[in-house]
Amino acid sequence: MAKTEQREPVRASLDKQPHEVASMFDGVAKRYDLTNTVISLGQDRYWRWAVRKAVAPRPGERVLDLAAGTGISTLDLAKSGAWCLAADFSQGMLAAGKSRNVPKVAADATALPFADDSFDAVTISYGLRNISETDAALREMLRVTKPGGRMVVCEFSTPIVPVFSTIYLEYLMKALPKVAVAVSSNPDAYVYLAESIRAWPNQRQLALRIADAGWSSVKWRNLTGGIVALHRAYKMG
Repeated sequence: MAKTEQREPVRASLDKQPHEVASMFDGVAKRYDLTNTVISLGQDRYWRWAVRKAVAPRPGERVLDLAAGTGISTLDLAKSGAWCLAADFSQGMLAAGKSRNVPKVAADATALPFADDSFDAVTISYGLRNISETDAALREMLRVTKPGGRMVVCEFSTPIVPVFSTIYLEYLMKALPKVAVAVSSNPDAYVYLAESIRAWPNQRQLALRIADAGWSSVKWRNLTGGIVALHRAYKMG
């Protein structure tokens, strides 16, 4: 009898080669939403609510949700009555969210398959740091946003209380991978995710990069003591 071929779990490296990152997320897709809820201690629901409030989608608007994964965030945005599109470069993540009734498309954030000035708002949650060319992605998001439109970036960031920061980093590097063993289909992926969070720019540094990409009126808001930060910016009309 022929042996069934086993697919080895993939852990991306911090140089963030696109094929490695996509393959890694394909491997965690099936239990991704559950794992996020567990390792965030339920905070992911609050963070999604905060993103929706920051994007403030309105009926009749077109909203692009990048790095949307299984579409759970897109579905939340669509409650507003806006037309919301889930885009992700992981086919496995999109497939895992097939039951969610939102339009979905496979797309590379550094070369989006949309015309200029297509969307009233663009948002990306926990995905910007996984893109190899962050600045190119920010420029692409600007290109497809209508003049006067807005962008919201939700990303893990730097806790603003030093003692809390130390505890948080200890959790990231030690506890998080252990928790992931119990709930994730690829615990090794969460070692990469922890390392990528530690290597990511702080709130002010990211704001400067967003402004350098051409966005205006860049501001940020800390959530959960700075574990997560929401950056909001506009495209000049």
